Amino acid sequence: MEWVETTGRTVEEAKELALDQLGVDEVDAEFEVVEEPKLGLFGRLRTEARVRARVRPQAPPPKVDRRDRRRGGRRREGGEEREAAAERSPSTESRPPRQPRERGGPRRRTDQSGPSGRQSGEGSNVEERRERERPQLSEEEIAAQRDAVRGFLDGLLDAFGVAGTVTVGMSEDGAIEAAIDGEDVGLLLGPRAATLEAVQELARRALQQHSEDSLRLRVDVGGYRERRRAALAKFAAKVAAQVLDTGEPASLEPMGAADRKVVHDTVNDIDGVRTSSEGEEPRRRVVISPA
Repeated sequence: MEWVETTGRTVEEAKELALDQLGVDEVDAEFEVVEEPKLGLFGRLRTEARVRARVRPQAPPPKVDRRDRRRGGRRREGGEEREAAAERSPSTESRPPRQPRERGGPRRRTDQSGPSGRQSGEGSNVEERRERERPQLSEEEIAAQRDAVRGFLDGLLDAFGVAGTVTVGMSEDGAIEAAIDGEDVGLLLGPRAATLEAVQELARRALQQHSEDSLRLRVDVGGYRERRRAALAKFAAKVAAQVLDTGEPASLEPMGAADRKVVHDTVNDIDGVRTSSEGEEPRRRVVISPA
């Protein structure tokens, strides 16, 4: 997944904009602070915060390497203890101090001339976050996670007494996608898809209990999410046209990060308008304004 770059009055605001653009929760993203906000005369904002973000990669080193890395970690821990003991020894006093290792060159910045000019967040923790990236899973492990999701959702259908079928596959970005279809599955949708969100969260927790290296998970019921995505894109294009005609910004209803991403992506392909997000979760909303 490529990095996106966003700006805001604060680092947190820039991070929120980046999450809107990526359409994921903060736990599924990694951030890098490119530039902190700077204040000018009388406390006025002179330079906005600039951050980079991307969806956390799902496939760092293979599992076999994890075992090697754990053994290597124990060796390093032992080596650090021996180094500490050696530093306490008088024979080490004449040794020159160890110089810190230089890190890589300057960070690459992406062009921000487009209407979506959003950034990502917290660069100081990037190395730490990369170390916590989930390891690469084998085909057998991925299949086991898909089976765990299918088993949980099948059990949920039985518990609700709903006749339906569960289909589980993989998305292009490496997430597990589960679809529940049938005549009576509307019970699992609920008002404003509230029940669907609860089902997805329960399935995600069940998957996390099954494997500590669980993949991201999306659950759909009766094709609701795809219909919602198409309807949102059509509605966003209509509002953008109104903004172009009137020259006045329009604020949409509060929506989740995934829905906000659909709006951002749709409007950012239209010349003359731009998008921004305002408010705090769960009342965060997209504002469409003239560019």
